[in-house]
Parts: sequence; C-alpha cells; structure tokens
Amino acid sequence: MAKVLGKFSPYAYALMRIIVGLLFACHGAQKVFGWFGGIDGKGTAALLGSLFGVAGTIELITGLLIAIGLLTGFAAFIASGEMAVAYFTAHFPEGFWPIENKGEESVFYCFVFLYMATRGAGTWSIDGAFRPSSPT
Repeated sequence: MAKVLGKFSPYAYALMRIIVGLLFACHGAQKVFGWFGGIDGKGTAALLGSLFGVAGTIELITGLLIAIGLLTGFAAFIASGEMAVAYFTAHFPEGFWPIENKGEESVFYCFVFLYMATRGAGTWSIDGAFRPSSPT
C-alpha cells in the first residue's frame, strides 16, 4: 500500500498541517474572541492577561502560522510545548491516563506538533516556497 500511496505523502502531510493548524487556531479564537461558544458555551472570551487568554493567543497565532506554513517548525514547537503544559497542569492532576483525565486532545496535539516541528512545513507552504528547487 505504501508504494501506491507513498507518492501522495507530501500532499497528505500538507493537508494534515493545514487542517490541524486551522483547528488549533479555532481553539484560540474560541478563547480570545469568544467564537464557537467561547470559554463557557455562551460566547464569553477569556481576559487576554489570564492563563486562558495567553493560551488562546498562542493557539491562534501558532495555529495560523502552521496552517499557512510560515515559521512552521518554530510555531509547531511552541504549540507542542503549550499542549504539554496544558496536559500536565490541567489534566494530569485528575489522573494518570489521558482517556480518563480528558487530556487525550492535549496529548494528541502535543505529539502532532512535535512531529511537525521536526519535519517542517513541506509542500503548499510559505516556508516551502522559499526553498531552492532540488535537482531532478
């Protein structure tokens, strides 16, 4: 199967980067602007100086940078770190297993962003547009 689908790997990665980045930015918009129900389901935004406001700002900015593929490695590394902090401060105290402490989303984002930080933007990105073309 890898021989057949392998040639589409750069495009599948680009789609994943774009979709995951936009979803992460939505989490930030929820906190910063109160969109998508806000932090309380009633459209309330977090105070920008609060922990939720800072987290939302990081999510919004890094999510958009990842989605467009600009400074992707740095943005993904910061987003990964934010998700690790979120997991260990908000979820881990509630129990060891992510499925029990409702932290699986934080763990998932943390490791997807860590992978993106090591791989970079790839195709369909602003970062990729500035790479020298490889010889064929």
